[in-house]
Amino acid sequence: MPTPTAADIAMHYCLFDTGLGVVGVAWSKRGLTRLQLPESTRGGTERRLRGPSLDMSVGEPPPRIRRAMGDIESYFSGERVDFSPLVLDLASVSDFHRRIYDVTRGIGWGDTMTYGELARRVGAPGAPRAIGQAMGRNPIPIIIPCHRVLASGGKIGGFSAFGGAVTKTRLLALEGVHLGNGTPPLPGLLPALT
Repeated sequence: MPTPTAADIAMHYCLFDTGLGVVGVAWSKRGLTRLQLPESTRGGTERRLRGPSLDMSVGEPPPRIRRAMGDIESYFSGERVDFSPLVLDLASVSDFHRRIYDVTRGIGWGDTMTYGELARRVGAPGAPRAIGQAMGRNPIPIIIPCHRVLASGGKIGGFSAFGGAVTKTRLLALEGVHLGNGTPPLPGLLPALT
């Protein structure tokens, strides 16, 4: 495999408005590298997307990223979207996390899986905590649908995005999954679902 050039690994990003709020995406020549769900402010979303050590610049999204942005907007409008054709660049992710993310990408719209079940599927049955850590570090939520991974007993578990478990519950509700806890929507984060 040839050594990647600086142009291959250079990352660019942009922010865009959705029904959920301001979302950020970052990409390299190889594919989508990051997706940032809305923070409380546009600047917060941008800071979290860029992270403390990521070297990336604002860029004009190429057609494949622009299509992904449209799909993300559709998803947050409640449309069922298949993100599986989207090419991801997970070069900075460990092999173990990549395996976890590959299995997670197979969890379909409206379906869920527990941390323990996901651990078994990646061949690490004693590692549900490691699965939870991988979900917390997921660089591309929604596309790698970590919101569909639950704690045992159908409990919501954690979620590292702004709003935490409430946001996770609302994303699941958007897909028709109701855990029965009556979580109200966060104002401005997701529209009330009927």
